[in-house]
Amino acid sequence: MEVIQIEGGHRVTGEVNVEGAKNSALKLMAATIMAPGVTTLTNVPNIADVHVMGKVLKNIGARIEVVNEHELRIDTSDVDSWETPYHLVAQMRASTAVLGPLLSRFGRAIVAMPGGCNIGARSIDMHILGLEALGVEFSVKHGNIHASAPHGLVGNTVTLSFASVGATENLMMASVFAKGTTTIDNAAREPEIVDLANLLNEMGAKISGAGSPVIEIEGVSELHPVTHRVVGDRIEAGTFLAVGALTGEPVTVRGFAPLHLGIVLKKYEQMGISVERGTGCCTVWREGPLLPTDIQTLPFPGFPTDMQAQTMTLLALAKGSCVITENIFENRFMLASELSRMGADISIEGHHAIVHGVDGFSGTQVKSPDLRGGAALVMAGLVADGITTVSAIHHIDRGYEGFVEKLASLGARIRRTELPDVDEEDL
Repeated sequence: MEVIQIEGGHRVTGEVNVEGAKNSALKLMAATIMAPGVTTLTNVPNIADVHVMGKVLKNIGARIEVVNEHELRIDTSDVDSWETPYHLVAQMRASTAVLGPLLSRFGRAIVAMPGGCNIGARSIDMHILGLEALGVEFSVKHGNIHASAPHGLVGNTVTLSFASVGATENLMMASVFAKGTTTIDNAAREPEIVDLANLLNEMGAKISGAGSPVIEIEGVSELHPVTHRVVGDRIEAGTFLAVGALTGEPVTVRGFAPLHLGIVLKKYEQMGISVERGTGCCTVWREGPLLPTDIQTLPFPGFPTDMQAQTMTLLALAKGSCVITENIFENRFMLASELSRMGADISIEGHHAIVHGVDGFSGTQVKSPDLRGGAALVMAGLVADGITTVSAIHHIDRGYEGFVEKLASLGARIRRTELPDVDEEDL
């Protein structure tokens, strides 16, 4: 079993470049289904989730050429299937992003019920309700979602009960070929939504309002392949900025827009962290103690749920107590029990985590509960007394390229290693 081992207490400082956004690249890859031909995506992260999405596309007939580690040429000319396999979709929830593109291209789709991190129910009811308003009929058989538009996709006004990123993306892609105009009200506003809209518009779509609560899509008859660069990963950037905030020495992160972490950086400043914003980069450092501040996760531009775990790790060492409120995913406090093994004082009450700051962490064996929680445990190991061993690191590999190598370049004493004859369930 492969694990990450960290020897705490070493100086961590320097510069790191982040990759393209995982949460954007996966949806852009799905969107290529709608533009038969060769679309080139650059700045694509070389991570496990991208590999899974590549397999999904290949399974339905696409051909993918990896030009280098970060450039994909995706030929969807011969895509001839509208059914995705369970064994792939079950690995990653983002695989459901092919639903909208398949409906656009074929008027039908069969998609397995999604999997991914065990951080909450993450129902796709909003996807289904929204697509039904466009004329899509659904049934569920043997764990598969069967969708068809027997009379074609027709534009409509769809009001989302929650600003769901996945539902907004699927509705945008399904609406591109719908007759007439579609309006998505209470749409998600994340930068990744804007990136997807930019790609589709470059392909010939007519989408306006992306990045605002109301998105309008005027239906078109066809799209054409393009070359597009994936937006920088704000969550990877935020993770490395949290590393700098935790360890105290200056850490500069390049390759993303600091504006995309607006509320995170403001909260970090409230925690006593110095923040210097630049063009496509940001530097953080800290001279005094970490200060407690309350956090509540909300859709963009609110505090991102994907930065909650990393911030919990910071607040666990703050001089005082605070409350973290998780409004997006009900199971995203699984990190708390692992941090408690390292000496944190965190109690959970419903969707609130009450965090009482402690003086330090103690290195021990811990297990990644999910993607961001795994990264947060590695962070904690950087400042822990002794050796920290993090298992279930396949979660981390889903969303971070070269995580260990990048931390090592900043001075961390960290390595991936094998633990022979160990059952992961025993850790």
